[in-house]
Amino acid sequence: MEAKNSIFVETFGETPTVKVLDFFLTFDSFDYSKSQIAEETGVSRITLDKIWQDLVNKKIIVKTRNIGRAEMYKLNKSNPFAIALINFSLKLASAFAEEETSKIKKKVEA
Repeated sequence: MEAKNSIFVETFGETPTVKVLDFFLTFDSFDYSKSQIAEETGVSRITLDKIWQDLVNKKIIVKTRNIGRAEMYKLNKSNPFAIALINFSLKLASAFAEEETSKIKKKVEA
């Protein structure tokens, strides 16, 4: 069975940056290595390395610790950009849920 894209990815497209942001928005409680992120998002390590520095420079994601040679990163929930993304993602999901509920109600009433 093929995994379905999140509403965030459906709205903004399947670009590497959107996929990585979606991953961090979805799994925001833990930290991850670049290899884990690449594997989970389907973004190649080479492509991930191209977009990585921009996310770090904007402090949307931050390094948390080292485990052996692996650097671990997580969503910076105190960053204004990250907070705005979290809030927008929640509003987007809520709007989608309302739309789907409305469709179901119309089918039931018919």
